[in-house]
Amino acid sequence: MKQHTKQSFALITGASSGIGEEFAKLLSQKGYPLILTARREDRLKKLAKHLKTRTIIIEADLSSENDRNRLAEQIRRYDIEILINNAGFGECGAFYKTSLTKEMNMIEVNVKAVHFLTKKILPKMLHKNSGYILNVASSAGLFPAGPYMAAYYASKAYVTSLTRAIAHEVKSAGKEVYIGCLCPGPVNTEFNAVADVEFSLKGISPEFCARYAVQKMFQKKTVIIPTFLIKAAAFFGRLLPQEISISMTAHQQKRKLYR
Repeated sequence: MKQHTKQSFALITGASSGIGEEFAKLLSQKGYPLILTARREDRLKKLAKHLKTRTIIIEADLSSENDRNRLAEQIRRYDIEILINNAGFGECGAFYKTSLTKEMNMIEVNVKAVHFLTKKILPKMLHKNSGYILNVASSAGLFPAGPYMAAYYASKAYVTSLTRAIAHEVKSAGKEVYIGCLCPGPVNTEFNAVADVEFSLKGISPEFCARYAVQKMFQKKTVIIPTFLIKAAAFFGRLLPQEISISMTAHQQKRKLYR
């Protein structure tokens, strides 16, 4: 892709660490001015010092409806060419044991914030007939259910389903706007500590994940899966009866819990 020279922005949520931080670095290198949002303003400021392009920092907790509305108001005047809905987190454990508060906050971030920002920004992109929306989902969103990470799997299934449906609508309308979802397996980020899990599969680096995702986003791939192993698991998972697929997923999740 050619170096970006316009003054249209890339908006990245959850940009203070992990994949979000790497998205910021990559898109800055490509010439995009950035709007970065996360709860940890100090980390965003530290990141901004190392970026090559103009960077606007908006501290926001996307589990808060008030913060989401404030963010929408603050970005309203900017021309956004790229939206990356990256913010999200998980929780691991039997559903009847996990924290209700944490899971409700997870739904606010993983589901409501993605829906909200997509709904706010997509119509403007359709009006100008250009733009990219990348929703960071998970390989969890490609499977029928995930025992011991039930709410997380359900939240990511929402993201993949919503994204695929909108992509079909946009394509059917003959628009050039892109919307897709990133569905990686384990990535070596702070996710593991927040979700209180240890993955049995080796994780990929956030740098590789972001680089692969940006490449496929500009190629307008709707469902982006960075590794062959996860692609194969998703493919064969569709061929299995759902009960078997769910049982196999449960076995993998238990290994995370009791390692």
